[in-house]
Amino acid sequence: MNAVNTSYADTFLPPIEKPNGTIMKLVYAMTRRQFGKVVTPLKVFSARLPLTFGLFYAKISKLDKKLLLPPETVLLVRQQVARINVCLFCIDIARSFAVKASMNQDKFDALDRYNTSPLFSDAERALLDYVTELTRDKQVNPDTFHRLSGFYSERAICEIVWLVASEHVYNITNIGLNIHSDMLCDISSRSAIAASRG
Repeated sequence: MNAVNTSYADTFLPPIEKPNGTIMKLVYAMTRRQFGKVVTPLKVFSARLPLTFGLFYAKISKLDKKLLLPPETVLLVRQQVARINVCLFCIDIARSFAVKASMNQDKFDALDRYNTSPLFSDAERALLDYVTELTRDKQVNPDTFHRLSGFYSERAICEIVWLVASEHVYNITNIGLNIHSDMLCDISSRSAIAASRG
């Protein structure tokens, strides 16, 4: 039987720092180039499974590019789901993407106060009420859905449901293996500051 680490600070399975196989080594190099490091979910989860599992996770990101919702809305939904589920890695990576895209960081900081913050529109409040209910309660009050449908098309609503559902895949994977923040937001912030200085 393999020993499993059960301390809170460490992942339950040890990260694989040196993967087997040429393709996985290439994937490590690509993520190092993209994020400034090899992300922990890749080292703990994907490196232990056949490549097709990693491709499934990559497909989720690719499908997000087919969405008609604005990128900020996509990240607000993903961030809210990750916050409710307390997936620290997912919160971190979503913020990293928001920093890289020069999105309004104050809005992401105010997510816990979206219902009263002037940074959010009525449409965003209806969206976040829906996302919060669906994530937290695993059901939605018809009134909440009705408010959402007053601002979003049927296609957009289906995209919102997709975002909530697919974010759960990421969240549960990371929570189940005790994967926490990789400090990607800090790396992105440092890179953005360096780029602005010339």
